[in-house]
Amino acid sequence: MSISTAIGTERRSRVSGYKIKKGNFDNNTPNLPQQVVILAEANSANQASVTTDKREITSADEAGRIYGYGSPIHQIMRILRPQSGDGIGGIPTIVMPQKEEPGATATQIVWTVTGTATKSVTHNLIIAGRGSLDFKNYAVNIVTGDTATIIAGKIKDAINAVLGCPFSAANALGVMTATSKWKGATAANLNLQISNNGDAAGITYALTTTTPGTGVADISDALAQFEDNWYTSIINSYGETKLADLEAFNGFPDDEAPTGRYEGRIFKPFMAFFGSTLASKDDLTAITNNAARVNQCTNVLCPAPSSEGMPYEAAANMVRLFARIMQDNPELDVNGKSYPDMPVPTTGVIGDMSDYNNRDLLIKNGCSTVILAQGVYQVQDLVTTYHPEGEDPLQYNYCRNLNLDWNVKDGYAILETQNVKDHVLVRDGQVTDVPKAIKPKEWKAILFAYLDDLAEKALINDPDFSKASLKVEISTTNPNRFETFFRYRRTGIARIESTDVEAGF
Repeated sequence: MSISTAIGTERRSRVSGYKIKKGNFDNNTPNLPQQVVILAEANSANQASVTTDKREITSADEAGRIYGYGSPIHQIMRILRPQSGDGIGGIPTIVMPQKEEPGATATQIVWTVTGTATKSVTHNLIIAGRGSLDFKNYAVNIVTGDTATIIAGKIKDAINAVLGCPFSAANALGVMTATSKWKGATAANLNLQISNNGDAAGITYALTTTTPGTGVADISDALAQFEDNWYTSIINSYGETKLADLEAFNGFPDDEAPTGRYEGRIFKPFMAFFGSTLASKDDLTAITNNAARVNQCTNVLCPAPSSEGMPYEAAANMVRLFARIMQDNPELDVNGKSYPDMPVPTTGVIGDMSDYNNRDLLIKNGCSTVILAQGVYQVQDLVTTYHPEGEDPLQYNYCRNLNLDWNVKDGYAILETQNVKDHVLVRDGQVTDVPKAIKPKEWKAILFAYLDDLAEKALINDPDFSKASLKVEISTTNPNRFETFFRYRRTGIARIESTDVEAGF
């Protein structure tokens, strides 16, 4: 067999040829590339121009221009890709937008102003827990003699002046009406408060009515677009209403019959992150300890207890932390990391999650936990809802461990494509010099090096245990079938440190 084909072996006339081929002589594999998908709605004003086709978006401003400033998509993107700082960095952010549900309604909040200003003061609006957005304050500058109608107009102007505000506003005769820029139940959590900063100056504000938005969008078009792509993290802005849909689509890594995206021919699963601002352990466990959730490892509750922010903002904060660490250092976890941009309660009280015993109960029931430290939410535990009774240790609860398993698979698949797929299968002991052939012992040697690499990356412990378990063979009944089996022991994270000391004289 010719070792060069730059010139065909059938040629006879004098000639010289040179050909370059792609080569890969390194058995080390990269970390699993992270990809983030956003499932959320566009603003009502953008519905006509927006399709449900997926689209990679690289900035919050681009999200605002396409899907509407202040929309859930824009709000999520401004956390993933803030105006200042790198945010999620080069990790792709794919938007799969949803159309408004027919008959959906917007959230509407009405405030009534009475009185005439007796002095010049500044009052402030707090919208979804924020007194400002992207360096623009919701300030209402009042001057002596301003009437209720004038002040209501200034409140309206303060809202409409902030491009990324989730509300648009109107006023008439001392009444200010704020309406969410999109329709749907995802707007139901929006809130708007008015602070007089301790100086009423003769002005009274009364919250007249709050009408929460209704309607849940359909995500089936988005799920159909996953195809053969490996999207690792999904931001589910719809919360509980879509947990079952995502579980059914993603499937489960069952020992005998894995389903969905865990099925052997696909194996491109994801974790779906949804937020919650609930503060009661009973309310939280009602979600994660639901019978339908206990044996599932798709959904991840991202808590921001007692926050006035939007639940999907908590999910965006968690994904920004998690995806970045999993991209760079999949051996680590988000423990001790702080949410970069999530409103915290002004009281400094976050309810049940502030107590360790409650956090311990919550994680045992499939709920992630945070604490409030130095004025920000700090992650303590990040887990899926998976917590079947009697399994110890739990196999699919920690998000970091699932991503570790996916890294092992991704690296294995890269080596398999390079060294096995579409190669000639040759039995050990047989002599051949064809370049695209593989023997069981050769594949075994490649995997030995791979297991050492995984150990060096601190993804697995005891590579010798894995090597001892490794079996490779050509099927005795199908000459086109190449079979491999091995075990590995995941590394753990120091989540609990327990020390006893004995002192004496």
